[in-house]
Amino acid sequence: MRPEQLKFQTRAIHVGNPPDPQTGAVVPPIHPATTFVQPGAGDWGTFDYSRSGNPTRTAVQTTLASLEGGCGALAFSSGMAATHCATMLLSAGDHLLAGMDIYGGTYRLLHKICSSVGIQVQTIDLSDPANVARAIRDNTKMLWLEGIGNPRLTVPDLPALIEVAHDHELLVGVDNTFATPVLQRPLEWGADIVMHSATKYLGGHSDCLAGVLAVRDQDLLDRLYFIQNATGAVLSPFDCFLLARGLKTLQLRINQQCRSAQQLALFLENHPQVKNVLYPGLPSHPDHERASQLLDGGFGGMITLEAEGDFETTRRLVKSTRLFHLAVSLGAVESLIEQPASMSHASYDAAARAEAGITDGLIRLSVGLEHPKDLIQDLDQALTGS
Repeated sequence: MRPEQLKFQTRAIHVGNPPDPQTGAVVPPIHPATTFVQPGAGDWGTFDYSRSGNPTRTAVQTTLASLEGGCGALAFSSGMAATHCATMLLSAGDHLLAGMDIYGGTYRLLHKICSSVGIQVQTIDLSDPANVARAIRDNTKMLWLEGIGNPRLTVPDLPALIEVAHDHELLVGVDNTFATPVLQRPLEWGADIVMHSATKYLGGHSDCLAGVLAVRDQDLLDRLYFIQNATGAVLSPFDCFLLARGLKTLQLRINQQCRSAQQLALFLENHPQVKNVLYPGLPSHPDHERASQLLDGGFGGMITLEAEGDFETTRRLVKSTRLFHLAVSLGAVESLIEQPASMSHASYDAAARAEAGITDGLIRLSVGLEHPKDLIQDLDQALTGS
């Protein structure tokens, strides 16, 4: 069977992971070499220097491209390194549009780094594609989206937004970290670039810092590869191995995390100490109908809620859980809890946080693989103070 004929879970295990032809090992070997012997001076082999290419990195990039449906993929030393590489396609004077509901590190990169070198950055409400059309200028070059927003879990109409952007010849990048290719594959809707903080769900075990760009077009892939090779933020062979290992169980983990998150969201929505729950799987979520159409097989493992009380009350609450660890990051086997205003989104300017709806009482949950009844009991004792 050709790789493209295989189902997602089969490709996650087999594409990019052939048995070692020398030993028959079912797990490809790790290649830590930094340099490779060449056939002759100026006569280059497949690999020459590990910044430019490495067999272990090539293997996991092959898997990633298959899962996202791209012509190729690039593995980076972090999600922010991958995002930065994408923004380096732009030049001083170019205009970039992004959604308001975005990761704090992305906000910091766009507003503190890209803007400092002359890239004009504008964040807008993505609930209506017409907002994008109105915001486009003559110098607008890129639209940066999140398939599921962070931290308010908005679900924008990606196909419509991509169409508007392409009508104006913009590049479209989608941060697909929260949804993963299990739930959506933006390249299939015409997105040009998909980014992952692979530290999260793709790695899945809180032990691998990594980023990914998957690309639809070979010319664009070549441009991004040139930037990556020139700037050097590549993923190490050992982290490539960990990422490849994580991908093999990605679909199984996501399916269970979605099921558990749905149970927790229903519990929280009916809890007297909770003012509001944001989870795309709840009919009360503003984007529930859209999420039902765009997300394939689940609504993700992230939940955002607003508890009763002020900033300090929220800080105490997130410290009182026993199974949910108080920590930034997400998407791994252990459940995590955090206060975005003081943690993952602290880099937002205060006014921007307020405009984006990131209140002091907001709490973000990453649902892991513990039994959902245990997680519900943990949240209940933290919310009630028992």
